[in-house]
Amino acid sequence: MTKQPAGALLFVLTCAMGVGPLLNYGLSATSPLIIEDLDISEGQFGLLATAIFASAALSSMWLGRLSDRISNRAQLILIFAGTALALVVGALAHDYWVLLVAAVLAGPAQAISNPTTNRIIIHNVPPHKRPGWIGVKQSGVQGSQLFAGLFFPAMSLWLGWQGATGLAAVVALALLFYGLRRLPDEKPVTTAAPPAGRAAPPAEPGKGFPLAVWLFAGYAFLSGLGMQATNVYLPLFTVRELGFSLLLGGIAAGVSGIVGVTSRILWGRQMAKGVRASTLLILLGVGAVLGAAALLSAGEFGAPALLWLGVALHGATILGTNVVIMAGVMKVVPAARVGAATGVISMGMYAGFATGPLLTGLLLELTGDFNTGWIFVGTGYALCVVLALFLRRHGNRSGVPR
Repeated sequence: MTKQPAGALLFVLTCAMGVGPLLNYGLSATSPLIIEDLDISEGQFGLLATAIFASAALSSMWLGRLSDRISNRAQLILIFAGTALALVVGALAHDYWVLLVAAVLAGPAQAISNPTTNRIIIHNVPPHKRPGWIGVKQSGVQGSQLFAGLFFPAMSLWLGWQGATGLAAVVALALLFYGLRRLPDEKPVTTAAPPAGRAAPPAEPGKGFPLAVWLFAGYAFLSGLGMQATNVYLPLFTVRELGFSLLLGGIAAGVSGIVGVTSRILWGRQMAKGVRASTLLILLGVGAVLGAAALLSAGEFGAPALLWLGVALHGATILGTNVVIMAGVMKVVPAARVGAATGVISMGMYAGFATGPLLTGLLLELTGDFNTGWIFVGTGYALCVVLALFLRRHGNRSGVPR
């Protein structure tokens, strides 16, 4: 009988998801200091996030396929040590171009985190528990956002933003040593059939994956546009438009992280109960539109209450989309290809992550305020609803729950 995975493994997977974004969340939380210290524009600052996620997008499909072939230990080293390297380079950055190098280095570590953790779950966790595990491990990203929102501003007041970044590298390496000790024994990867009672979905001609995988990837792209645009510019928005302090701006980002942790677990439980992915994605998209509208109104009317409402909706809705998408993809591809399929979705997600902050930064420079940026974010979320409706219609036609 196979030994059931321990809670320590779930903690490792959660950390594997959370450690990769430490650099981008840390940069966001200390954005006013970085912009002033390096004498850069808001658009140049947005380009840092673009570099991180463009690097992740370009490497996602290759790393997704790689994750189906190399050991879990090797993948964990890529995630944690790769992040630590990026943080060290960032800590040494006294020029903008060095920080850009650090951003490029951070991308692949994030790109492989979803394929790695999904692969470990599908080979070590019983099917009925997988959505719950996915919800918890995906919450690591928002746990990282919470940690960064509190850690980086506080440490920056003591050590400067570069010292805070270097200290974060030490945290990443400590987590690596812990994770390597807690990984289960490697299981052989097979091309076994999908779970009993359900045939493998047919591959799309010339693509090798069901259409649902590409629809999930499209949703990941559109939601990623607004998700990272909000994550990157929220602290700066609170400081400039609402007069928040640097610490309070970091707390705003942290609050969305707290809500995001809870929401990802709750959305994972809904998937475990059998609620269709398309149904949840429709609800999440509608809620995200309302969140963007609240942030727009907060800046327009100078209303902190609307800011906190927008932060809460951001955490409760759009930050939960990855759980639904990742749990959904496990239902439409065989176990032996889950890493490669996750790589496709990650490519879409990181392409959105790269595009959102770049365009929002350009809009901020062109208009001088955040209003156009929030309209851009809300429009992307509205298109998510449209795509989820198409996914639901496609699922109804094919008979495969989506």
